[in-house]
Amino acid sequence: MSYVFFIARRLFSNQNGAKKVSRPAIQIATAGIAVGLAVMIVSVCVVLGFKDEIRSKVVGFGGHIQVMNYESLYAYDTSPIVITDHLEEQLRQSDSNVAHIQRVCSKSGMLKTQEHFKGVQFKGIGSDYDTHFLKDHLIAGELPQFSSSHASNRILLSESMAREMNLQLGDKVYAYFFEETVRARRFTVAGIYSTNLTEFDNRLIYTDLYTCQKLNNWAADQYSGLEIQTYDYSKLSETTLHLAKCTNGKSDRFDAAYVTMSIEDLYPQFFVWLQLLDTNIIVILILMMGVAGFTMISGLLIIILERTNFIGVMKALGAPDGAIRRIFLWFSFFLIIRGVFIGNLIGVGVMLLQQSTGLIKLDPVTYYVDQVPIIINWWHILWINLATIVIAIAVLVLPSLLISRISPVKSIRFE
Repeated sequence: MSYVFFIARRLFSNQNGAKKVSRPAIQIATAGIAVGLAVMIVSVCVVLGFKDEIRSKVVGFGGHIQVMNYESLYAYDTSPIVITDHLEEQLRQSDSNVAHIQRVCSKSGMLKTQEHFKGVQFKGIGSDYDTHFLKDHLIAGELPQFSSSHASNRILLSESMAREMNLQLGDKVYAYFFEETVRARRFTVAGIYSTNLTEFDNRLIYTDLYTCQKLNNWAADQYSGLEIQTYDYSKLSETTLHLAKCTNGKSDRFDAAYVTMSIEDLYPQFFVWLQLLDTNIIVILILMMGVAGFTMISGLLIIILERTNFIGVMKALGAPDGAIRRIFLWFSFFLIIRGVFIGNLIGVGVMLLQQSTGLIKLDPVTYYVDQVPIIINWWHILWINLATIVIAIAVLVLPSLLISRISPVKSIRFE
C-alpha cells in the first residue's frame, strides 16, 4: 500500500508532463466536482434559509400551537372561549417544551378613510404578548403599549395596508364593525410593520386586547384563544398532542368546545409548500452528484488510456492489477479532494457574502422575502462533502477494471 500511495502522489504532483488530452480532462473533472459541490451547498443553504424565514413569519403571527373554540375552525370570525389561569397552568405543566402562553382576541371590521375602505381583522393583544416578532419587523413608528385593561385606541398596521389606504404615522382612521348595528371606533396609527407575507399583511391590524373584547361584547375571561410558543420546533407534533389531552373533548361554562391545533394544521398551505422544497433539493443533489460522477468517470478513462505505457511497465515489473487500480483510484481521490476544496471555497464563500450583504434581492410579492435568505448549517455541508467524496470514488471502481484488460506487451508499445 505504501508504494501505491507514493506512486499515486507522484503522478498527481507531477502533471506538467501530462499530454494535451489528459490535462483538460483533469481540469474538467476537477471543475465538475467543484461546480457540483458548490451548487449543492448553495441550494441547501438557500432552502434552509427560505424555510426558516417563512416558517418564523407564520409562527410569529400565530404561535406554534393555538387553543381555540372548535367553531372558529369553520368561521371567518372567531368564537369566544373561556381562558382561566388554571387552564394556562395545566398547559404549562403538560409539556416541558412549552415556552410561552399568550391570550389573543380577534374582531373583523372595515377600515375607512375618505377615499378608501378595506376589510380587515383586528387582533387584540395584551401586555403578556411576546412582541419580539413585531419589533423585528417594525419599519416606522413604535409599538403601542398593548393592554388588557384599558383602550389606547392606537393600532399597528402593515406597510402594504398603509400604502393602500394612504395612511401615515399619527393619522386618525375610523373602523366600522357590523353586527346588529354598525359600530364605529376611531384609531391612531402608532406604527407600521412589514413581513412581506401578504396573506397576513393585507388583513391584520394589532390593537389592545381590551378593545377587541369590548367590541365583541365578551366577558372578561372570554378570548379568541391562546397562542403557545415552544422551545423546540422539532417536537411540535408531540407537544401538540400533549396539550390536546388537556383541552380536546372539554367545554367551558358556555358549552364552547376547546380544540388544540398546531400552526402546521392551521395553515397547511404554507407548510406543504415548504415540504415540496425538500423534493427540489433531493432532485438537485441527485443531478449534481450525477454530473460530478460522470466527469470523474470520463476523466479517469482518459487518464488510464493516456498512461497505458505506464500500466504496461508496472505489469511487466510484477505489479498486480489490484495495485495498479488502487494507484489510479488514489490519483482520482486527490483530484476529488482538490475539486471539493475549490467547491467549498465557492459555495461557502458565496453564502457568507449573501448572508452578510444581502446582495441578491428577490421580489417580496412572489417570494415573501426581499432577499435570498441563508442558513449555513455546517453539519449539512459536512455530509454533502462526505457524500460527494464517497460517491465519486465509488463510481470509479467499475471504470478502473479497464486496467485488468490492458496487455503488458501491447501497452508498452502503445502510443
